[in-house]
Amino acid sequence: MKLDDVARKAGVSTSTVSRVLNKTGRVKPSTRARILRIAEAMHYRPDFHARSLAGGKSNGLGLIVSNLENPFFLDIFHSVEAQARHRGYEVVVANTDYQPKRLESAVRWMQGHRLAGMALVVSERVPALIEELPTGKIPIVFYDVEVVGPKVSSIRTDYSAGMQKAVKYLHSLGHRRMAFVGHHASLQPLQERKRSFVSAVERYEGQVEYSVAAGADSPDGGREAARHLLDARPGATAILCANDFMALGVLRALREAGLRVPEDVSVIGFDNIHLSEYAAPPLTTVNIPREQIGMTICSALLPETEEAPAPTSVCVIGPELLIRDSTGPVPAALASGKPR
Repeated sequence: MKLDDVARKAGVSTSTVSRVLNKTGRVKPSTRARILRIAEAMHYRPDFHARSLAGGKSNGLGLIVSNLENPFFLDIFHSVEAQARHRGYEVVVANTDYQPKRLESAVRWMQGHRLAGMALVVSERVPALIEELPTGKIPIVFYDVEVVGPKVSSIRTDYSAGMQKAVKYLHSLGHRRMAFVGHHASLQPLQERKRSFVSAVERYEGQVEYSVAAGADSPDGGREAARHLLDARPGATAILCANDFMALGVLRALREAGLRVPEDVSVIGFDNIHLSEYAAPPLTTVNIPREQIGMTICSALLPETEEAPAPTSVCVIGPELLIRDSTGPVPAALASGKPR
């Protein structure tokens, strides 16, 4: 079905049909309604790729994430999608599973489809892409890496500040044996969370003992990492997790070991995904506002308007600690100096 067929059936020019379908220019409301009704009845679907090759405006945005199973990334996608659709755009999403080769493949595919803009919310790095993308013709947003360029925006979370708040809170509750559960320790942004934890603990100059463990970015990975901690370095009274998704598995591992949360072990997550409120017990976490991230991405990728002004080139997000029921004072036996 071609654009000409819709125009002929509606008794208007192809340019009028194009303005209606592309939401550009002025068309009388009754004519617009008739064209849309006819296009739907004829099952007409625009060839967006052909239109972009012909030099027309693309109404597609690309979003590449590391793990779409993790609600953190899914929430960002939902936020981007809602903002984009409000502006007449659609979002294409790709999942890399933390693999650099899949990241490069996704970028190349999106470049071939001539999208209006692209956001990379990933932890893996491909240096050649970081150098190349800022020189392209479309706006780019990087998450957790600062890149300079005329059409480039960066969004960065201050993990160090968030981790310091979490460790300070646990220290105020009397915890002196802490552990960190992370994932993909070889990837720079995830190394930063671990380093932030170690740095926050070492501020107390030997007062706090700590250990670290890693698993996959999933509840199963958190469960596995917690089991390793309990077997290799038992005695931690507080566990901080790289994200809430893994913290759910940590909670289960502690229950399976006969430990109560927070009476025996306190647990803190990171991200504040919606599921964290429904954990048992509700999870204390460090909030990273995914809706704000999605809105910032869309503001950077879409043409500047009064409704969505262009952001600064670098947006730094300051996390906030949300205290719920998974944290409490250090067990009384340890507070009094008695062995556990």
